[in-house]
Amino acid sequence: MTTDKDNLIDLVSSVSGETYLKVEENLGDGFVRLRVSEAERRQAKHDIRSFEDIVVELLRNARDAHAQRIFVATTRDGNMRSLAMIDDGVGVPEGMRERIFEPRVTSKLETMVMDRWGVHGRGMALFSVRSNVSKIAVAASGTHKGASIVVSSDSTVLSERADQSSWPAVERDDAGILRVARGPHNVIRRVLEFACEHPEVDVFLGSPVEVLSTLFNLSKDALDTSDLLFCDDVERLSVWQRPGAASDAADLVDIGESIGLSVSERTAHRILASELGSLDSVIALATTEEEPTRPSGPDIYKDRRGLKIHHSDMTEFKREITMAFDRLAERYYVHLRDEPRVSVGRDGITVRFDIDKED
Repeated sequence: MTTDKDNLIDLVSSVSGETYLKVEENLGDGFVRLRVSEAERRQAKHDIRSFEDIVVELLRNARDAHAQRIFVATTRDGNMRSLAMIDDGVGVPEGMRERIFEPRVTSKLETMVMDRWGVHGRGMALFSVRSNVSKIAVAASGTHKGASIVVSSDSTVLSERADQSSWPAVERDDAGILRVARGPHNVIRRVLEFACEHPEVDVFLGSPVEVLSTLFNLSKDALDTSDLLFCDDVERLSVWQRPGAASDAADLVDIGESIGLSVSERTAHRILASELGSLDSVIALATTEEEPTRPSGPDIYKDRRGLKIHHSDMTEFKREITMAFDRLAERYYVHLRDEPRVSVGRDGITVRFDIDKED
């Protein structure tokens, strides 16, 4: 039943602005009872302190959707950080794609999950993410088809660690369990911590190009010829498998865009031509001490004085310089013949790009 007090609060709110919309009851002596909507908004702002927290919440969300594979694609352009997280979990029904970002909406009616990051299952995680970023949306999904969730975040509003390229070190504890030992608290660390906590889940991290190439190669191996022969509607496939149904470069560009992975048609041609390989899982990258030695070429991970560069650091370095080269390639119509060759010398590190020019 509506009371005179409620009517008075509504009247004051309508003529006095947003401040009064936050208050359900004035308790006197400077105390108030907040409205539920304002309490939820403040909780959401408190839950997320950095972009790394966004990554953790989305990883936990994929885990609770029973994902066995999670692909994290992230890139930054100026102040804008973009993220696409693709999983093979239970997916999001069509009618719930917007509502899952509302407060207190959850699929966990009877259970909650307590993990190293706190309680999960209150129906607040995705609402908290939405309250702190510029954009979040379900790019693609379907019941039992996994999901792709895309995020755009302004780093001037929601901070992130300055060092987003260094990989942390991992060690095994006395029980033989992998743990992150040291390193910057960046996105890579958060993803790796999650992967260590959940070794049953394969987690991959890279740029949109690297993730799309990985999805293409993995889905090609997973799909039967019959799955592809009459595949006139890729949405009947699981989200992560859709790139494998691409018939040509233009088709791969469209499919990539539909699942939150934007690449140029030129890059799509390189993926189809097997010029770009697949990512290893983050656990595999973090626990590999040395790259397999090639029959020819120098040992690129150690100079003659005994300097050792961890394989994961070298892999990340190669990724960064390949992406930088791709921007030149677009302008000058060249492409890499092979991955960059990096050698660690006595007085420096040398990078060589072997290229082919387009006619």
